[in-house]
Amino acid sequence: FYSMAVEMPNVDLSTEVDRVVHVDTGSLLAVDTNSHDQDGLRGNKEHYLLGVTRECCQALFNDIWKLPMERPNESIVAVLPRPTTLLPREKPIPKPKPPTKWELFAKRKGITKSKQSRMIYDQVSGKYKPRWGFKRVNDPKDDWVIEVPQNADMYEDQFAKQDKERKEKIAKNEYQRLRNIAQNQKGKLKAKVPAALPSQKPTKDELVSHLNRAKSSTASVGRFAEKLPKEPAPKKTGKKRKFDSLIGDIGTEKTEMLHLLDALPKKKPAVDITKAVNKQLAEEQSEKAKTKQRKGRKQSKQSTGSKQFNRSKQSSRSKTKGKRKGK
Repeated sequence: FYSMAVEMPNVDLSTEVDRVVHVDTGSLLAVDTNSHDQDGLRGNKEHYLLGVTRECCQALFNDIWKLPMERPNESIVAVLPRPTTLLPREKPIPKPKPPTKWELFAKRKGITKSKQSRMIYDQVSGKYKPRWGFKRVNDPKDDWVIEVPQNADMYEDQFAKQDKERKEKIAKNEYQRLRNIAQNQKGKLKAKVPAALPSQKPTKDELVSHLNRAKSSTASVGRFAEKLPKEPAPKKTGKKRKFDSLIGDIGTEKTEMLHLLDALPKKKPAVDITKAVNKQLAEEQSEKAKTKQRKGRKQSKQSTGSKQFNRSKQSSRSKTKGKRKGK
């Protein structure tokens, strides 16, 4: 308040407060419920408001100095009590995040997470480096030579293989993250499978579809997007709906309303005779074909049954002849 007193010498610098002020030290809040002096507001408004503000702040600081003090790191700190004023929140209290699949497994097996230091000593460089992230320890990008395993192909690119494995791990982690979200929401994961996986090379059609999708994602729906040389026109771009203007020609509006009124009393819809006849003929032909198929199946079954019966008769006759000869 010293600068305020220099600018306005009439400001009182005493620590005593004559007004009754409700102070909540936990929230660092001072509330003045006294009625205002109308003469003071009309006479010198700024001076009156500054005086009221000074008394409220002085009452708050008087209560703060009565609190127990601590001295951490050679500084004086007041221990604030719990706030008594309930202040409304701008947003609701965040809900606790549901546990992931690994957290549930660790809790069931009694696995505790031990906190590790962020930095670790690298014996190769002789410096401390982070365990993960940028410039981490044992970064595969720092290796300029990779040993080829005994069972691997000697002409295989080990750097490309390492990069492919890294991308597959990233995709797997992303899939597990989405699966945890779906499991917590008690729903099935309905994620679209990408057209081309990181380990595959996209085809020409896939590249064209990705390009058209990226162009149509702008605010102008790709109207002002630049085109490549000899670029084909995009297919299946969709149709934009067109609406008539609200203030237009009265004659066209009149004809449309009259046409609507003429169509309302007609309860029965217009029947296309040719279409109905063709449909009836098609149904009759399909029924005839079905009956023919059924008759053919019955005849084939009867013929096969008679053949089997004749074969059984012939076999029985041959058996009786053999018995007579044996006698």
